[in-house]
Amino acid sequence: MSTPRDPRPRNPRRRGTPDRTVKGTSPRENGGQGRPRGSVDPARTGTAAKGGRPRPRGKAVPSRRPPRGPVPPLRRRFRRSDPGPRIRIALALMGVVLLVFAGRLVQIQGIEAASYASAAAELRLSETEIPTTRGSITDADGRPFAMSVEVRTVFVDPYDVKADERDTIVTELSRRFDLPEEEVARKVDSDDSRYQVIAREVPLEEWKELDELDLQGVAAETAYKRVYPEETGAANLVGFVGTDGHGLEGLESVLEDTLAGDPGSRQVELGTGGTEIPMANGVAKEPVPGHDVRLTLDQDVQWRAQQALAQRAGELGADSGSVIVMRPTGEIVAMANYPTYDPDAIEESTPEQRANGALSVAFEPGSTNKVITAAAALEEDVVTPDTVYTVPDSIRRHGETFRDSHNHPTQRMTLNGIMATSSNVGTIKVAEDVGAEGLYEYLGKFGFGEPSGLGLPGENSGILTAPDEWWGTQLASISFGHGISVNAVQMASVYATVANDGVRVEPTVIAGSTDENGEFRPAPEPAKERVISEETARELRLMLEAVTGEHGTAQDARIPGYRVAGKTGTANRVDPDTGSYDTGGYTSTFVGMAPADDPELIVQVVLHNPKEQYYGGEAAAPVFTDVMSFALKTLQIPPTATEQPNIRLFE
Repeated sequence: MSTPRDPRPRNPRRRGTPDRTVKGTSPRENGGQGRPRGSVDPARTGTAAKGGRPRPRGKAVPSRRPPRGPVPPLRRRFRRSDPGPRIRIALALMGVVLLVFAGRLVQIQGIEAASYASAAAELRLSETEIPTTRGSITDADGRPFAMSVEVRTVFVDPYDVKADERDTIVTELSRRFDLPEEEVARKVDSDDSRYQVIAREVPLEEWKELDELDLQGVAAETAYKRVYPEETGAANLVGFVGTDGHGLEGLESVLEDTLAGDPGSRQVELGTGGTEIPMANGVAKEPVPGHDVRLTLDQDVQWRAQQALAQRAGELGADSGSVIVMRPTGEIVAMANYPTYDPDAIEESTPEQRANGALSVAFEPGSTNKVITAAAALEEDVVTPDTVYTVPDSIRRHGETFRDSHNHPTQRMTLNGIMATSSNVGTIKVAEDVGAEGLYEYLGKFGFGEPSGLGLPGENSGILTAPDEWWGTQLASISFGHGISVNAVQMASVYATVANDGVRVEPTVIAGSTDENGEFRPAPEPAKERVISEETARELRLMLEAVTGEHGTAQDARIPGYRVAGKTGTANRVDPDTGSYDTGGYTSTFVGMAPADDPELIVQVVLHNPKEQYYGGEAAAPVFTDVMSFALKTLQIPPTATEQPNIRLFE
């Protein structure tokens, strides 16, 4: 058994280690011997190799025989290059980097120091909105239909709540604001935000009571709530605001730019943990309050009109209705609608309840339109008030029969009598004397087919087609208010024109607004146009006064102490669901003025589809009497000082 070889590497410089290897003579090739074949061993012969010196006697000569085993390869000797160039390159790169840093430092701390300082400050600043007050909407005497009151938004800062007060806060907030304790606890324990709203629109007194408890982490922000005093009856006109405080419908929407104002802003510095630190000069922009708007309405008359309309509509089962109270100069004193809604409970209302039907619902005016036919005939000198017509109870035109509302023998009536008895047949004869072009011209002059001028959204301007589009029977039907349509404001404006001595003034509901200094600024003057002469207007008022007389159709419209002029109207109604007259019922109207000799007020009453009674003199006239009587007393209009003259109705 052979001895194991030493695995450690051999040092080629140690003794017995060969310093070279003879090509082609490895130990294996030589049979394991360290000497090549044919060589002479100097140690045995005692002489040196060829050309060598003899070995001295008595001295040991080191053996040159290569060691057994493989011979390691020769190593190349590493020569180190000059480090100077590399050092110079490294120094140059370091210099460039230092120059870049130095330049940036000069830019930040020198050239742009102010802007960076400002940016750093902004990281600590937060801007909050300062709410402003929305302008009020008032009646002509300054009594509010809509106003803003200061309230509080109560919130909790979970980060600031003390552990030993946590349960007290949850119990107190849930009890005061009638909230589930679980909901309040979730907000008090929240780690998502430092602003957890507990309740909005909290009255100021309630917040003061809560604030006196000094509960850390419970705070409030100033806010404003829109309030609509109860039972004013003007919701459909005034409208309402949304949760963001901006107007959505009615005057609140139309007058948004005037009412809204401009909120301010405040800057606060945020400390550790987000705590707000008030700043001495923290107000960035002062809030600008909105401007108040004054209407032409009277709140008391508005309330009475709403009550009388709702009561009568309920009694007769009417689908809807409206009441307009207007001055001869176009100022609207009341605009009531049925149905209506509570602006403080918008979520409980429907679009139909919120609609301003006095403008949005167009209807056939029926016999109230006869005043325009008479006005055209008088103004064009076709007739006089005493012109006599032969009037049967029916007449046939273009294959269609037209009848009066009641049977009567053929009568000889004056124009006064035709108006007083509301004869359809007599009115057709007058219209035929005027002609289609003439009648159409005066319908347009009185405002038919055009917006009323109020500028409110949702207005239906009605239908008035040109004469070249009229077919055979339309002159006859239009003469007594069929085949055309208007809204309540347009019809009231017709009678206001007659009351105003023939001058039509565009209706208005805005009296003016306050300026930046709180001073009242009147609204621009409305447009005016003379439609008929003063004499024609006076003659028409006498005819209309006869309507409330002994032989008239509206004797129930009389008011003790006052001379009253007016006109009834009853027309077929188109069913909005089927588009047919068959199931639409009727529209009952009455419009009149008082005192008739010197008119101060016009009242227009419209009831859509009353079920029990539908003739205008029976259904609508009682509402007129109620509202007109109240308005005359409320506005302190003195009784009539003159007696009603005798008017000749028959030949």
